This record gives sequence, C-alpha cells and structure tokens, in this order.
Amino acid sequence: MSEVPEPRRRWLLRRVRRWAVLLLVTYLVIVAVFWFLERRLVFRPSSAEEAWLKPADARTQDVWFYAADGSKIFGRWIPPESPQHGAVLITYGNGGNLTHRGKLAADLRKALGAGVLLFDYPGYGKSSGSPTEEGCYAAGDAAYQWLTAEQKIAPNRIILCGESLGGGTAVELATRHEHRALVLIYTFTSLPAAAKYHYPFLPTHALMRTRFDNLSKIARCPRPVFFLHGTADRVVPFSHSEQLYAAANEPKHFVRLNGFGHSELVGDVFTTELVKFLNEHAP
Repeated sequence: MSEVPEPRRRWLLRRVRRWAVLLLVTYLVIVAVFWFLERRLVFRPSSAEEAWLKPADARTQDVWFYAADGSKIFGRWIPPESPQHGAVLITYGNGGNLTHRGKLAADLRKALGAGVLLFDYPGYGKSSGSPTEEGCYAAGDAAYQWLTAEQKIAPNRIILCGESLGGGTAVELATRHEHRALVLIYTFTSLPAAAKYHYPFLPTHALMRTRFDNLSKIARCPRPVFFLHGTADRVVPFSHSEQLYAAANEPKHFVRLNGFGHSELVGDVFTTELVKFLNEHAP
C-alpha cells in the first residue's frame, strides 16, 4: 500500500482538527443551553389561569400561608374526621398545579380518615414567586407549620407523601421534622441521576444546580418509609426506587406495580397497601 503524500496528510489532519473543534464547540453550546434552561426544564408549572380544576372532595377548603422566603403559598385542605386521625402533607411532581392531584388527595382522605393538605410551590397555581429547589423546601416547611400551628395536628400524626419531584421535598422535610411516616411515589435518587437517564451525553451530576439528592438523605429519615413505583416508568426508572429502598431504614415497604408507567393513578392498590403498612408499622 502506497504512503499518503505529505501535503495530503497535512490536509487530512487539518480537516480532522476542524471537525474536532466543531464537535467540541457544538457540545459546549448544548451544555450551555441546558445549563441556562435548567429550571425551565425541571419545573413545569401551570398557573391558575392556564389550568384550574374543581376539588374531587366537596369538603375541600382553600387556605393561604407564607413561606420563610416571603412567597404567598396557596393550598387546599380536606379536614380530617378528627384531629386524632392526623394529616397527610402531599408534595407533588414538577408539572401542573395542586388541582391536578385532587383525586389523590380525595383517595387518601377516604382511606385514612386523615386530613389532607395540598399546596402549590412558588410560581405554581396561585402561589407567588418562582420555583426553585430552596423555594420548594420553604413552601413545604410553611405547609408543615400550618398543619401543626393552625390545625393543631400533632407532628407525629403527619404523613409526608411525595410524588415524583415532590419526593425531594418530602425527604428533605422528613430529615428535619417529626412525622408519622414517609411515602414516596415514583421518586428518583437525585435529579441529576434522573436527568442522566434522559440526557446520557450530558455531565448532569457536575452541571446541575437543582439537586433534590434523596439518596444521600434517605438514611437520615428516622420513621417508617413506604415506596411505590411502576416497572414501566419511562420518566423515573424503577431502579431509582430500588436504590432508595435499599438505603432506607427499617421499617420499610416497597409496592412494585408491574407494567405501570409514571404517575399512573393506582387507586385502591396504593391506599390498601398503605393502610396495611401504617397499621403495622406506624399506628
């Protein structure tokens, strides 16, 4: 085989270098765009003007309270059968607003007899402000404070229930506040890990500012933990809940939903298993 002439070899090297530089610049632009748009990709709020549904439970009351950062937080409250039944504090996923979780709230009220509080993160529904990880935590703290101070719910009678992204707020609250049990539905190990599943070519763990690092916190949650996840979830992989379950303290329980995708309502399957778990481990 004949050797490539020197001029042609230099020309090929220049071409390779140009393509390499072009690919590198393109990749860096993609990374920069992802970094700049991170919060828009993470938080997908619907305002009250865009979408607003009626409560699924006729006893639902509108409530307001303030977060420590000054955000005015809107909530919906279904009162309990009695204060002794306690309350469920729901922290929901990244899309829509609290009105889209009315069926979940009604199902929990019916199954447990407990009061149920839904609240909108800053920038969602009727709440003021803009959504951030810290803002979600602050709104969760305010909702917890409203339950204990305004409704006189005993801290050890509060169930923290996090769905998808809301699992991050629920886990954070569980590390700092007394509670009866922690319930995690379709929850990820961390947001960068969940993003890596969708964008494997991006350095999400180094790049992302919004963390919701549940895996590093779950061992600091001292009360019973209940997990529920669908095996066909294409938003948050089923394996994320498996990792969280392995790292959580006893007592704990994992409900595996064969064939279910992300955020599919499971109704009686969920509430029946949850009631059984609570009766056995968090009476």
